[in-house]
Amino acid sequence: MEFFTQLLDIFLHLDVYLNAWAAGAGPWLYVGIFAIIFCETGLVVTPFLPGDSLLFACGALAAQEGSPIHLGIFIPAVFVAAALGDFCNYEIGKWLGPKVFTQTNNRFLNKDHLLKAHAFYEKYGGKTIILARFIPIIRTFAPFVAGIGKMTYARFASYNLIGAALWVCLFVLGGYYFADLPIVKTRFHYVIVAIIVISVLPAVWEYVKERKKK
Repeated sequence: MEFFTQLLDIFLHLDVYLNAWAAGAGPWLYVGIFAIIFCETGLVVTPFLPGDSLLFACGALAAQEGSPIHLGIFIPAVFVAAALGDFCNYEIGKWLGPKVFTQTNNRFLNKDHLLKAHAFYEKYGGKTIILARFIPIIRTFAPFVAGIGKMTYARFASYNLIGAALWVCLFVLGGYYFADLPIVKTRFHYVIVAIIVISVLPAVWEYVKERKKK
């Protein structure tokens, strides 16, 4: 329980933690953020990592005078992390996916999340790879499902690169250009909560519609 409390505190006060980490980590901050973005998009066992809010927080940090984060380095680095993560997840899905679907229980994968991502993929097709970038959890499982469905590699690659570029630029530059707003400066935790809520709204809306149909 203490672990999850600490994790929630990090989520809500990313600006404070990033400043502290940046002061001690130096260039290793890039490596750490690269790893987090890669793992959130590339490993189906880590959908809980804070991709959206982390990118926004880093953009806001980059806007500060004397910031250790330079957008000319940071944006290409996290773009590569996001794109590589999806490519990795796609390959895992091709190899491991069929075995997962034949099991009723799996220690490492939440099958409900997997099935929801599969339904999302069936509804929106290849566009899912782009749309899913902006929806937590679905973002992690969508490339895995694309691999299971044996989506052609060239088609997946094009959607993946477009989605990664849009996702990274929107959140990093959003944080950078809105960093001077009073609410971002003094109530950053509200901004993080708003990002999370807005991100999950499409998935909640789809769930409500499905419930009404049933």
